[in-house]
Amino acid sequence: MMTFSRLLVVFVASLIVAGCLPAGESVPPYYKDLARVDAVVDAASAQQMISSYRQNNGLGGLTIDPELMRAARQQADAMAQANNVRASLDPQNRLAARLSAAGETQTYAVENASAGYRTLAEAFSGWRDSPKHNAVMLDGRATRMGIATAYSPGSKYRVFWSLVLAAPPQ
Repeated sequence: MMTFSRLLVVFVASLIVAGCLPAGESVPPYYKDLARVDAVVDAASAQQMISSYRQNNGLGGLTIDPELMRAARQQADAMAQANNVRASLDPQNRLAARLSAAGETQTYAVENASAGYRTLAEAFSGWRDSPKHNAVMLDGRATRMGIATAYSPGSKYRVFWSLVLAAPPQ
């Protein structure tokens, strides 16, 4: 028969061992490595992270917008295909052209286009530390967002990012 002290030792040992085992979702979405063919940035986590940052800076939060998600996806794919962030400067890839194609010809919008960040946390930190990218995240007119990544296995950057923020549609 087990004594109470032995039972307590077995119970504590099992708790310690259980704490060493990985849980079902062991990596938070903002730390997931997106340098994989099947990887997709978690838009809800990005929205929460950027909205919280904006609110800490006296601004309103953002909502995820399907048209802006498509515009971000187009940009990320174009950069990955060209293996160059500068593809975002091509006339057909410019934000105004992508929004116009979606029927938003008068909408105010801004964008971060970047490459090389493997996780959402890295991208957010890089954007926050860059004055121009940070100004996009803290644009006071923005109320909506779209975000996308594209993976390019042969690229030194591996992951291309597009974050689109916009005011309400006009």
